[in-house]
Amino acid sequence: MAEIVIKGVAKQFGAFTALHSVDLTIADQEFMVLLGASGCGKTTLLRIIAGLEAPSQGEVWIGGRRVDHLPPRARGIAMVFQNYAVFPHLTVFENIAFGLRMANMPQAEVERRVTRTAELMHIGQLLKRYSGELSGGQRQRVAVARALAMEPDVILMDEPLSNLDALLRLEMRAELKGVLAQSKTTTIYVTHDQVEAMSLADRISVMNGGYIVQADRPTEVYRNPAARFVGSFIGNPPMNFLPASPDGAGRWRVAGRVFDGPHAEAAEFAIRPEDLQAASDGLNAEVRVVEPLGPHTLITAEVAGQPFRAVLESDRQVAPGDVITLAPVPDRIRWFDPETHKAIA
Repeated sequence: MAEIVIKGVAKQFGAFTALHSVDLTIADQEFMVLLGASGCGKTTLLRIIAGLEAPSQGEVWIGGRRVDHLPPRARGIAMVFQNYAVFPHLTVFENIAFGLRMANMPQAEVERRVTRTAELMHIGQLLKRYSGELSGGQRQRVAVARALAMEPDVILMDEPLSNLDALLRLEMRAELKGVLAQSKTTTIYVTHDQVEAMSLADRISVMNGGYIVQADRPTEVYRNPAARFVGSFIGNPPMNFLPASPDGAGRWRVAGRVFDGPHAEAAEFAIRPEDLQAASDGLNAEVRVVEPLGPHTLITAEVAGQPFRAVLESDRQVAPGDVITLAPVPDRIRWFDPETHKAIA
């Protein structure tokens, strides 16, 4: 069992607080993604779990054992870095075997593990090559194979695909998900790329300003953001937001139209661009920019003086300057408290 429990972990660097009393439980064999913009604290949290940084306060537990006082080598973890850290003077075989040799494993076991993980990562034919002869994608596979060869309880990955081109990232995402499911390893994966997070994760922890804002399944994070930040950060394009004013019990006036909403003192209206439909009745939108995207067209418009985006079918003919009417799908409307920015149930 490799359940990870983070209890009240905080980290200060002088006067700067990178993490604010973070609590998070990651189940055995779960693939957890820490998602957020640069400086949100995700890499600091990963380094604390790894033992590369000491928490200012709080506890880290792995497999029912408190480890925040232990060095990295005693935590049962392996790590894959953004820059691969593949040794140029060693062959692929010796790169994968490096940690095993440091642990003084018998040669037969070294060969078994290296061969197994190399085949798993589709680099069995490269074992005699040096890293200078490899592509970026192949070096990334070597780094992952080296981590898997240690048969760790936990694998930590810090933006491991960020140096690859778009097509290779797509290929590696699919491979990683399959390989780590087979290895039955608990995985924590740090990224700022929401597509990676949505496609890889069993759960996503969205971070902002040293806090975990929401930790949930990808579909839940996308459809039911717990805070305005989550709606604005996840999604390309992100959620639209419009001010709302009360118009009777449970009804709200938004850009001249009335919608059913929460029983609250104040609320902000939110809708995702793909949850809008061109209709005869709805929000009046003046089109500013039209971007054809193959099967869909992205419209950037203005509604009640606010920027507003919609994803429409490509056969819908619109041009800059047109005024169109956009109707939100009723059950996809979300509401947020304009002061706390938290979702209103």
